[in-house]
Order: sequence, then structure tokens, then C-alpha cells
Amino acid sequence: MTVAVDADVVVVGYGPVGCALSVLLTQFGRSVIALERWPEAYRLPRAVHFDHEVGRILQMCGIGEELRAISEPADLYEWRNGSGTTLLRFGTTGNGPSGWPASSMFNQPELERLLDGRGRELGVDVRRGVEVTGYEQLDDRVTVSTAEGATITGRYLVGCDGANSTVRSLAGLEATDLGFFYDWLIVDVLPHRPITWSPLNVQICDPQRPTTMVSGGPGRRRWEFMRLPGESIEELNTEATAWRLLAASDVRPDNARLERHTVYRFQARWVDGWRRGRVLLAGDAAHQMPPFAGQGMCAG
Repeated sequence: MTVAVDADVVVVGYGPVGCALSVLLTQFGRSVIALERWPEAYRLPRAVHFDHEVGRILQMCGIGEELRAISEPADLYEWRNGSGTTLLRFGTTGNGPSGWPASSMFNQPELERLLDGRGRELGVDVRRGVEVTGYEQLDDRVTVSTAEGATITGRYLVGCDGANSTVRSLAGLEATDLGFFYDWLIVDVLPHRPITWSPLNVQICDPQRPTTMVSGGPGRRRWEFMRLPGESIEELNTEATAWRLLAASDVRPDNARLERHTVYRFQARWVDGWRRGRVLLAGDAAHQMPPFAGQGMCAG
């Protein structure tokens, strides 16, 4: 006997991974309900890089031309010591094997806007402001419970709900943790005037303060500053500290706007099993990695 379900797949979490999965499944003829606990999309930058393989995946979602317009190629990546001497320089110009630049820099809210628009165009049933509290798994379906008292049934459930995944916790899936815990101040800046950064991406290997300087997408710039021993998160995560650290790059309140500053803990861990029956994990719910190679979202 065939049991009626609300959708083929229930996707929990509607960030880039959940959005892309919803779009691709729908294009393959599957019905999707996407549940997101936040009522609105997060408006500040997070991920800033994708590689040529992910460019092709996103192109498969039907947003190729629009994606090129909101991203810029990162042809060169340079590593310097604290004195400014170049230690390592690598990169490529032109397209990689997948037809996209080997590395591209972008703004995550703009990418999510493109994916969400494509998903709604295809008929993805997006339900925001819905918090998942439990599920029941049967032989042929999964019934999801929400904080509002509703139940939603799908043939499969995929948790794309981030590092603190509710789906992962409910499934009881254990993670292997490499014990890599470092706090970094992330600062996103919008310069008042266009600036040509050469090279586009730089890693400062300075024991006094390891620092990352990269594109945040066209017209944007990101700095990352490692928290030093004895420095509190509260002390580091202030606007005054951000401007003080940016001053070395000649970035000041009179020539740029601070879009975001936050302290983020870099981690390295993965879930030992990404599937339990009809319940699967994807994205940060399944694995986290330090962002130095820009592969966090790509892995998702």
C-alpha cells in the first residue's frame, strides 16, 4: 500500500547547501519542503569562496549567469611573513577544468538570494520560521514534528541545519573532533570607493598576529585576525578593536564602512556516519573545517 506523504524530501535548514539541494532535487522531479527556523534570510556575509567544481554545481541549479555577476575570480593567493616577505604565491588565471575560475569570491547573502529565487520559481515549498523538534522514522517515510505542533511527512529527511544541527542531535550521530579550536575576529568591510587589491587574497603568517585578507565578493573586503593568548573574546569583538587592527591596512571610518565584526571559532570535525535510514546530513551538520582554504561551503 502506498502511503501519502507531503513531499519526497524534507530539507531542514535553508542556507546555501539546503537551498542548492532543494533546487537540484526539484529539477530531478522530486517534491521538496524546505524548513528554516529563522523567519528571514541572514543578511550578513559568512562564506566568501567557491571553487570551479562548486561553480559548476551552482550553474546546474540554473543561476550560472547571475552567479558570475556577483562573484570575482581569485587568480592569485599570496602568503607573507610578518615583515611582508612573500613566502608562497600560487593561483591560476582563466577557467578551471569545470569551466569556472579555479577560485571565485562572492557574498553569501547574494548567493542565497539567487538560489532561493530559483527554488521558488521551480516550486520548492519554503517554510520559514519553522523549528523542528523531533521526527519519527518508519520503513517508508519520516514524520517531522515542529515547535508549532505541526507534522510534515517525507520519504526522506535531510538535515542541512548547520554546525549545531538539530537533526544530527535527534539522530544521535557522533562526531570525530580533531580538537582544533581557535577564535578569530572576522571583519567585513565596504570601502567607500573601488579599490584594486593586489594580490586579491593574502595570508599574513605573523606569529605576533596571524591575519587573513581576502575578497568578500565584488566591492567587499574581509579581514580575519587570530585571538592572541590572554586576549578575551569580549575585548577582541568590539568595533574599536576592529578599526584599530584595520588601520595597518589604511582602512579607516572615513574611507570604509564596517559591515560586520564577529568572533568565530574555527573547528575541524566530521560526523562518523552521515546517514541513519531515511535521515541524512549535509553541510556543516556533517562536517566543519577551518576556512583557510575556503572549502567549508564547498564541502557542503
